Amino acid sequence: MFVFPLIYFSAFLKAIKDIFNKNPQGGMLFIIFGLPIYITTLSILNQTGYKSLVSVFQPFKEIIIIAMLATVLWGLKERIRFHVIDYCIAGYLLYTALYIFIPLGDFGFMERILAYKNTSFFPLIYFAGRLIDPRTLQIRKYFHFILILAISAALLVIYEAASDQHFQSSTGYSEYVSIFGQEPEGDYGLTWTFQRDSDGLKRFASFFSDPLEHASATLLSICVIAALFTNKNNAFNPSRLGTIALAASCISLFFTLSRSSTVSYFGIIYVYALITHKKYILHTAHALIALGFIYIGILLENTDLYEYILTTVTLQEASAMGHLIAWIEGLTAIASNPLGLGLGMSGRVATAQGSTIGGENQFIVLGVQVGVVAVLLYIFIHFAVIAYAYKWFRHLEGKERMVALCIFLLKVGITLPLFTASLDSFSYLTYMNWFLSGIFVNMIMRKERVYFKN
Repeated sequence: MFVFPLIYFSAFLKAIKDIFNKNPQGGMLFIIFGLPIYITTLSILNQTGYKSLVSVFQPFKEIIIIAMLATVLWGLKERIRFHVIDYCIAGYLLYTALYIFIPLGDFGFMERILAYKNTSFFPLIYFAGRLIDPRTLQIRKYFHFILILAISAALLVIYEAASDQHFQSSTGYSEYVSIFGQEPEGDYGLTWTFQRDSDGLKRFASFFSDPLEHASATLLSICVIAALFTNKNNAFNPSRLGTIALAASCISLFFTLSRSSTVSYFGIIYVYALITHKKYILHTAHALIALGFIYIGILLENTDLYEYILTTVTLQEASAMGHLIAWIEGLTAIASNPLGLGLGMSGRVATAQGSTIGGENQFIVLGVQVGVVAVLLYIFIHFAVIAYAYKWFRHLEGKERMVALCIFLLKVGITLPLFTASLDSFSYLTYMNWFLSGIFVNMIMRKERVYFKN
């Protein structure tokens, strides 16, 4: 069991060594292999009598980003040309920083700083990627690491399913999260997210923090697979590793039972087929959708699956109803206080205090805390990256095209989960999302000089 803390610590040391050897992209190693096992590592340390190490290991992810950012800033040899996305992200960072000093809400100064880190650390991740020289990047190598991670996650989830036992039941997960106000709930002594509301069917998280983060990681996997094995002629030619990773992502998705991630997963495949003109995928998708409606409408009357689908779509299912109630509560708070209620009034800090407002919705969590202006900036940044990635995908080659396709599909894919989860609480997906976004903007800023020079 202690292998997870060893992997986590080893990945950190290797990343730090690379960074201080003027290879800041080495921090990606820790993001890929350290962040997925972050909660598992801390839970095991807490359970096995090494509680003093928990507070030491916790800030590793922030240390990596700050070290990467400091290294690239120190090594800059040319004047930075800023993009509109850069200005928006910097504006978001500075605007939300004002709320640290504005005495809004029920929390003190230190709690507001912690909430600020939770809501506004992603700009630092973005700029760490934005300022790295893309010519030095080994994107293909790190994308292959992501595939290895996806396969490893699927192997563990297969073991969980075969043994009918959550891995988190033996890692000390419940004891660790109870420190932050999440008491054991549900039928399995973990939290409600580890089971389906309608029938208690187990949902598995592999080595991730919970099934929802595990499901979100499959979205990154399918985007990387699409980007890595699509050539300049839009032909998809996966290697053996890519084929295994694709199967692994399907296995992981199946056992997480996440509705929003499942829709997003197949949505990514559909959008990929659209932009790469894969007519056989599109025709197959359309046929399956038509057959699905026929199957549901005619053959599944009065069955449990029919009821599950119906209650989900109509928001009668307990989890969906819980989302709806939390959204209404959050939207009401935003309408009454468009400038926000203050840092910490929604999200992880409030949850730890048992007083959160707004529930699981990235936009509402932000809006409750820092108001409409910050939410609009966040939404603009999200869709601006999508628009620029789509625009540039057709003009780029090599690793630039690979990053453009990956970030386009990923941003499109996480749009739905942004409405059903506080997605920035999933460290692995968040760090990869914003780091790759920064790399992409850096690449297109350099390409603009060549492509539009005439």
